[in-house]
Amino acid sequence: MTRIQIVGAAFALSALLCAPSVEATSPKLDTAGIAKYVYPMNRPGSAADPVYMPDGESYLVMSADKRRILRYNTADGKELDPVFDAATTRESSIKGEIEGFILSPDGSKLLVWNDSEPVYRRSSKARHYIYEIKRNILRPLSKEDNKQQAPLFSPDSRMVAFVVDNNIRIRKWDYDTEVPVTTDGAKNKIINGIPDWVYEEEFSAVCSMAWAPDNMTLCFLKYNETDVPEYFLTMYRGACDPRDEYTLYPGQYRYKYPVAGEKNSYVTLHSYDVDNRKIKDVKLPDSRIEYIPRIAFAPGNPDCLLTVTLNRDQNRLEIYSVNPRSTVSKSLIVEEAKSGWLNPMAYENLTLRDDCIVLFSERTGWNHLYKYSYAGSLIGPITSGDYDVTAYYGCDALGNEYYQAEPATGNISDALNRVVYRLTPKSGKKEELTAAEGWGSASFTPAMNYYTVNYSNATTPPVYTLHATRGKTRRIIEDNSDYAARYAGAPQKEFFTMQSDGVSLNGYMIKPAGFNQNERYPVIIWQYSGPGSQEVFNRWQMDWDVYAAGQGFLVVCVDGRGTGGRGTAFRNVVYRQLGKYETIDQLNVARYVASLPYADSSRIGIAGWSYGGYEALMCATAKSAPYAAAVAIAPVTSWRFYDSIYSERFLLTPQQNASGYDDSPLTRAADLQCPLLMMYGTADDNVHPENTLEFVAQLQQNGLACDMFVFPNMNHSINGCDARRVVYAKMIDYFKKYL
Repeated sequence: MTRIQIVGAAFALSALLCAPSVEATSPKLDTAGIAKYVYPMNRPGSAADPVYMPDGESYLVMSADKRRILRYNTADGKELDPVFDAATTRESSIKGEIEGFILSPDGSKLLVWNDSEPVYRRSSKARHYIYEIKRNILRPLSKEDNKQQAPLFSPDSRMVAFVVDNNIRIRKWDYDTEVPVTTDGAKNKIINGIPDWVYEEEFSAVCSMAWAPDNMTLCFLKYNETDVPEYFLTMYRGACDPRDEYTLYPGQYRYKYPVAGEKNSYVTLHSYDVDNRKIKDVKLPDSRIEYIPRIAFAPGNPDCLLTVTLNRDQNRLEIYSVNPRSTVSKSLIVEEAKSGWLNPMAYENLTLRDDCIVLFSERTGWNHLYKYSYAGSLIGPITSGDYDVTAYYGCDALGNEYYQAEPATGNISDALNRVVYRLTPKSGKKEELTAAEGWGSASFTPAMNYYTVNYSNATTPPVYTLHATRGKTRRIIEDNSDYAARYAGAPQKEFFTMQSDGVSLNGYMIKPAGFNQNERYPVIIWQYSGPGSQEVFNRWQMDWDVYAAGQGFLVVCVDGRGTGGRGTAFRNVVYRQLGKYETIDQLNVARYVASLPYADSSRIGIAGWSYGGYEALMCATAKSAPYAAAVAIAPVTSWRFYDSIYSERFLLTPQQNASGYDDSPLTRAADLQCPLLMMYGTADDNVHPENTLEFVAQLQQNGLACDMFVFPNMNHSINGCDARRVVYAKMIDYFKKYL
């Protein structure tokens, strides 16, 4: 659940107040004081986002002026020859700054772009150019259209497939030509080669095309969303990036959005022959197929397109090998959840190596890695044990496997930490490449000869170091020492465990600045609580909660049942009944905190964003709610309003599980127990404003009211024009008022 953009005015709904009267306060928010604790000022330094050359021995980064692309030696970080300078290109030129670039598979060309505009949360369209490095030649990607989407190099780097107005085209560099592949694309009807809204949001997809290794075939998905119900959002002029066309009359943004139980796009698979320019339809044999979240060719095999499919319940995965020329398909792998849903890592993080397929599976109750042949036979597990593997990085030339996982000691506190491991399959030796306590992650070069480690813990900002897979640490890239000095003396997280219905839960608290054991402090409970999520971890995170502690609040966060890092059984307890155990656990968090000698049990508040906003409302409408105030930011108030893929993954459809949808904030509004602040963006294409407004309507029907703060033209992330600081400043101001 997620997305972005503006800042607006507050208004109060007049009706019977559900809160005690308080003295008037100044409308001025402390946005200046909170600024360094929230996005974007709270971000530590990081390793430059490198694009590695195919051999991994050098990498490319954009210059500070965003007009050049520079090359550096990987081992020592020394600058080599620049590969692109916008001031000296031949044939064409780029005006303004470069926003990004992609390196071709053979390292001979670049795709550079600027003037981008967002489409959905992950996708955008922009002015793209192809640059041939050796000849210093720059040409527009398309001669016919200004902006393109999802450009994809062919394996030989001589062609680029891309999408314009929902149709696929191919740019052929050698002939300087542009060839249409599809012509039936139409807004809110037919989409070729790029996903619809719900696929992008819930399957993390931005491109639905795949080139064959021999460059002769382009395969793609077609999304027919004609029968998907249309949603629209009202657009205003606003004050952040103002839309002058809406100065006097608002406009509308319309798009297709399938809510739970409604029709999804009908998705089909097709192959395009580059030589004869013919499209073939590929029909998959199973009527249970609802989704095709990924397509990709097996390395070096143009006759093997791996096609990943899911049923609508998202508890059965089947991978097919498709011959794009004959259109014949063969089932290779079937993976089914024993109970609950399939972990999305199974289909979103599938790895296709030269020698095998690497699949994530929770078949043992923990998330582990398994190797399959391209004939579909199980070769065997790579990892095993009572812990979750959370990332797979690949295999080096010596056969060593690299992955990220929790330390496998059997303690629930292991879920707080992540370690980068190297496994030598022949000997079975498992080596920790990062500390057992803290949070380690890694990124590797394409050749798996170098990797960059990012390590931090709750008290230490990230340190980035470069390593060679056949050697020791090469250099420190970024140690964030200046950044750490900025936050020296700030309140820090303290981890704890607590019991809820006999189950141990992980939590952290941040005690107020100048903490005195003999004082009793107001409490803010922050949580997200969504299935498979995690908020409590031993990783550096500087955010609003540190600022709130500096303002005299005790901030507490606990990951309840249903969250991630604790195995399948711990997570799947929420299946078909979202909100039940999450609410029990968060109510028990409040009771646990109330028992602490330094917490004021009469001044406890709860807050959250998105799923966390939903859970804040579930808690605030519980008849035994012990809260003095609640804040819900962009909350879901009924899963019947939310998108099909996310809602049905955990609840099935409303037709299958009506009772799972019936217990929601919307149906519990009459039981609101405390003062409530709701905030949302009017252009939230993810969790629609409808969620908040329908909840407010139910309050009014029952003689209740809440406070609201609205961000015109902002989306789900509410972070344009420094609006994020306004969100948190308003939340803290509200808790100061009522706690």
